[in-house]
Amino acid sequence: MPVDADGPAARSRRRGSQTAIPCLFMRGGTSRGPFFDERALPADVTTRDAVLLAALGSPDQRQIDGIGGAHPLTSKLGIVRPGTRPGIDVEWTFGQAQPGGSTVDVTANCGNMLAAVLPFAIETGMVVPSGDRTTARVLTRNTGMVAEIAVRTPAGPDGQRYVEYAGAARIDGVPGGAAPIEVGFLDTAGSVAGALLPTGNVRDTVEIPGLGPVDVTLIDNGQPLVIVEAARLGRTGYEPPAEIDGDDDLKDEVEALRLVCGEVMGLGDVTDKNYPKMTLVAPPRHGGSLSTRSLIPRVAHQSIGVLAAVTAATACVLDGSVAHDVATGLVGTEPTVSVEHPSGEFSVTLGLDSSDPPRVVRSALLRTARLLMSGDVLVPASRWTPRTKEQFA
Repeated sequence: MPVDADGPAARSRRRGSQTAIPCLFMRGGTSRGPFFDERALPADVTTRDAVLLAALGSPDQRQIDGIGGAHPLTSKLGIVRPGTRPGIDVEWTFGQAQPGGSTVDVTANCGNMLAAVLPFAIETGMVVPSGDRTTARVLTRNTGMVAEIAVRTPAGPDGQRYVEYAGAARIDGVPGGAAPIEVGFLDTAGSVAGALLPTGNVRDTVEIPGLGPVDVTLIDNGQPLVIVEAARLGRTGYEPPAEIDGDDDLKDEVEALRLVCGEVMGLGDVTDKNYPKMTLVAPPRHGGSLSTRSLIPRVAHQSIGVLAAVTAATACVLDGSVAHDVATGLVGTEPTVSVEHPSGEFSVTLGLDSSDPPRVVRSALLRTARLLMSGDVLVPASRWTPRTKEQFA
């Protein structure tokens, strides 16, 4: 689906009583969803979001009338465009919908879906491959975060270079192997909350009705997190996600904690927001650095989000944090933190400077992605009917 300067392949069109919108359906890390060229969508944000919700099938818990997967991890999407500023090759906006929700949240990040952005840009002609390995700088417009991403782009029999999806790299939470995608985060501190430690403290004590005082670490190194020791909530930290989802008492306690911590972090009333994410931590069980159980924010994650893993790993190296109390085996100025989660583990390599306490200046990790389907997604024309070519100029 190459895209020329005028973007004709990015144009949506009327098809009977529906509108056909070009998209690539992609897996990024342990998430998946449709990716769109920005030129294929309405410029008006309200109309755009109505179109995206219709494409996914929200609001409906089963998303039976769309291509969503009836779970927050599969109710995600990406909107991509060529870079518009110096030093940036590609820009994208991450969108998070909820199966039963009626909004598209574009205020947070998703490091899993980020892994599919450069493959999408190459597939659609926004980025031209440069040798057997293509590297690009990608801006997440939601938060201003910049990542340097590298993918394999070997030449095919016809001499054309293409994105390599097959390979032996494995990530927990995804079956089989795939080609590695290297993601390096350049400056993620305070992505949403404005500072790595929004309160200025590595540990805070908050008062929660019915729970009393609870020690937490409030931190944002790409994803705002509330980190709490699972034992403080009367849990082990090793529960399977289904058990957490069925534990209404725990979910009520965690949500009460989230609402209070959101205010303390300066995020305001987070009742209707998808952040901060909640992370229960415990000592590692399988040779890693620590064990985690993540809620996103009201449903248990089957693994852990990329940026949540980066942020949790960062908390591990901060002396005095809740995560540091249970973490083990972290040494050196470039420690690799193995974050255990329900589906396995997630390794994050951190680069620390020599300050006291040390500051995280870089984080790197490996993900995979795959193009699952290429074509058009159809939405009722009543949601949006493209009118003129000039919309796509």
